[in-house]
Amino acid sequence: MSRQRTYLDWNATTPLRPQARAAMLAALDVAGNPSSVHAEGRAARALVEAAREQVAALAGASPSEVVFTSGGTEANAWVLSADWDRVIVSEIEHPSVLVPAQARGPSSVRLIDTQREGAVDLGDLARALDHGKADRDLLSVQMANNETGVLQDVGAIASTGRERGAVVHTDAVQALGKVAVDFRALGVDYLSISAHKIGGPKGVGALIVRQGAALPALITGGGQERRRRGGTENVAGIAGFGAAAEAAGRQLEEFARLRALRDGLEREAKRLVPQAMIVAEQAPRLANTACIALPGHKAETLVIALDLAGVAVSAGAACSSGKVGPSHVLAAMGLEPAIASSAIRVSIGWETTERDVAAFLDAWAHVVARRGERAVA
Repeated sequence: MSRQRTYLDWNATTPLRPQARAAMLAALDVAGNPSSVHAEGRAARALVEAAREQVAALAGASPSEVVFTSGGTEANAWVLSADWDRVIVSEIEHPSVLVPAQARGPSSVRLIDTQREGAVDLGDLARALDHGKADRDLLSVQMANNETGVLQDVGAIASTGRERGAVVHTDAVQALGKVAVDFRALGVDYLSISAHKIGGPKGVGALIVRQGAALPALITGGGQERRRRGGTENVAGIAGFGAAAEAAGRQLEEFARLRALRDGLEREAKRLVPQAMIVAEQAPRLANTACIALPGHKAETLVIALDLAGVAVSAGAACSSGKVGPSHVLAAMGLEPAIASSAIRVSIGWETTERDVAAFLDAWAHVVARRGERAVA
């Protein structure tokens, strides 16, 4: 009999919700093209538009502002690729924002400093914006960090950006479904989200575009998504996204339970291994995310050892797993290399139980003990 696995890498991707699975299976039986005017086409179109309403409701947007994409990375790249004079981003952005920003060249990108606990330095942000041109600068700051869970005050950041004439984008991929997201109240122009972080399928996401905000079409040659992204819609994926969004909206209160689970995991991890430290422990964070560092140990070695013990966690962004190295996020926070290179991410979700946490802690103590450190009984 195979050993039962413990999955604690929910920030990388979540299990598919049963509601999303059911919606996708039903959509696969709808034969029509959503752009066709006959009954079959209208049935497919109805599924897409119903999902658009569900996603909009979770994000606090109007359905007409939701543009479906292949995921959060595409949504981010779409905004970053537009014709801006400068792109201003924080040092701790996800690679899907940071890499295309830096690809523009040093003269057209400005990185904002990050404080030790993971918050964007608002003073440096203001200085960066003071040297721009109205409506020609893009300011992009994430809502929640994928590695540490640290939450940014996007409302205040957007207000600072708007006061200085910048256009504002936020990557809300990690925040959606874990904290309340209100597109209108945030005051941003663009907001990126992804289905597979909230229990939907992989390969579908959305960019929310404020009414009146300019943005060139991502794909031309078709009239889909209000002529912003040509190509036949992924009807089944979109239907799954909508169902997941509706279920996630009903389950936001669940994160109070997850916070208690996460806090208990962190306390016991430090008790068992006194050398361990919790990154950004005092900062406002997602309730489900723990970033645990153990100086003197390589993060990738800990991840592999825990995997062999039956526990799935990660180090850094999942999309960077083939290029293991020190976390750019932790380095930007000013953490010493011994800490930045030793941090693992433990992220939990609505199916996580106390038994899962106990399984991690048992594996954690044994893995560390095998590597020559003292684990407390």
